[in-house]
Parts: sequence; C-alpha cells; structure tokens
Amino acid sequence: MSNLVAFNKAGLPALAAIATAIKTVASPAASAGSVILKMDKTGHWVFGADQTEVEPDSKWAVNPFSFVHGWIAWGDGVVLGEKMVALTDPLPDTDDAPPNSARGWEKQVGFSLKCLTGEDKGLEARYSTTSVGGKRSYEALASAFANQVSVDESKPVPVVLLKKEHYQHKSYGRIFTPIFEIVEFMSMDGPEEVEEAPQPTRRRRAG
Repeated sequence: MSNLVAFNKAGLPALAAIATAIKTVASPAASAGSVILKMDKTGHWVFGADQTEVEPDSKWAVNPFSFVHGWIAWGDGVVLGEKMVALTDPLPDTDDAPPNSARGWEKQVGFSLKCLTGEDKGLEARYSTTSVGGKRSYEALASAFANQVSVDESKPVPVVLLKKEHYQHKSYGRIFTPIFEIVEFMSMDGPEEVEEAPQPTRRRRAG
C-alpha cells in the first residue's frame, strides 16, 4: 500500500465525530494545502500562482480531516481577514469587518486534496469557496463522506474528479460551478500502486 494519502491525523477528532458534524452543517441553509485550487470564471480548474490547468480526469483524494468552515473578508483582490475552524467546531464569532472590505464577512468553507494521478501526482492543494455553487458542491461531498463513514469507516477518503457545470445568468451570462465527482472511497493508507502510462505534457495557461 502507498502512503500517498497518509494525511496527518494527529490531534484530530474521530471520523464518526466529523461525520456527525458534517451531517449537521451540510444542509441547504448551511453552507491546508500547499497551493490554492480553484475554478476560474471560464470554467477551468487551475492551481498556484501561475494558474496552471488541472489535467483532465486526474484523480484527487480529499483529506477527510480537513473540512473547515468560517469567515473571510475581501478587499480589492486581497484577503483582509479570515477566521476558519474545523467543521467539528462552532463557527467562529465575528466582530466588525475589516475596514475597506468589499462585502464584509462572508461564509467560507473548504478542504484539502492530494493529486493521485498524472503529472501533478503528489501535489497537495487547498480548495475554499464563498460562492453558492461552490458551497452546494462542498455540502454534497461532505454528505457523501458522512454517509460513507456510517457504512464503512475503514474507507473514509473520497477520490474525486474535478468537474463543472454551468447555468445561464440573465445579467452575467454563463456561470460555471464546481462539481466533485466521487469515483471511489479508499482507506487512509492510499490505493494500490499501479504502473501508469506516460502522460503527455499539457499546455500551461498564461498567468
């Protein structure tokens, strides 16, 4: 077995406790990795300062101990304040939003992932979002994880493909939203090592 997804579990609550918290938070009303992963406005999954495109159909393991929620305040493209805690903890209190914040404190959720396949195998990333579509996808993933733990706690790690969908907004045009398509669950020890075919070098997007 590989230690590819041997995430650090020190000092973290039991899976059952996380599952209970997720079931509480993951409702329509509710809404740390080394690089930032996001979906850009054109519907591309990208990561890092250079906005490198994620390989199509690459598989990513979600760290089941990394689900977080909290608040963030943005200025003009700059984070002015952020308060994030484990999903098992209550949402942190907020005081007055930082001066010059664009929209005050916004609800934010997130988690960490590790790439399992292709050119970016082993890359750790953090995904976080304040958007309605992003939070909806987070809640769907969290609920699926909670259900999995209730059935088989030995395989709590969701393995996902990074997908997208879109809808047409009458004012802003086509709006893309993220989808985390679960293809399997595996143990914290990771998958069996499989020899992969050579991957073609993909085109990198301009920063």
